[in-house]
Amino acid sequence: MSQIFESGEMYLEDILVLKKRGDVRSIDIVNFTGYSRPSISRAISLLKKDEYITVDAHGYIDLTEKGRSIAEKIYERHNVMTAFFEYIGVDPDVAEQDACKIEHVISDETFEKIKEHASSLTSKL
Repeated sequence: MSQIFESGEMYLEDILVLKKRGDVRSIDIVNFTGYSRPSISRAISLLKKDEYITVDAHGYIDLTEKGRSIAEKIYERHNVMTAFFEYIGVDPDVAEQDACKIEHVISDETFEKIKEHASSLTSKL
């Protein structure tokens, strides 16, 4: 089994976000991300092969436990860092973009410290 890359993490996060709205098929990911059908098809194939997702006979995509764990981790990082950046005065669009870039490369240790610090700041408001 291969290590998941940043693009795979992004797709898992996208699937998680879409699952909150309802059932997910490849076309939903195409529409959500703006990527081409062939790109999404290849990503889905790789995620399925590495057991991060399942795809049923009707094309509905579900996260496996392993895939959900990664998606939730990335989604939490995205939300916490976006909120933190906005709190310190970063424009919301820039905060969102920066969080999206950083969420995949930041260490667990650094993220936990940012989360602790952000939590202590917001509790003082």
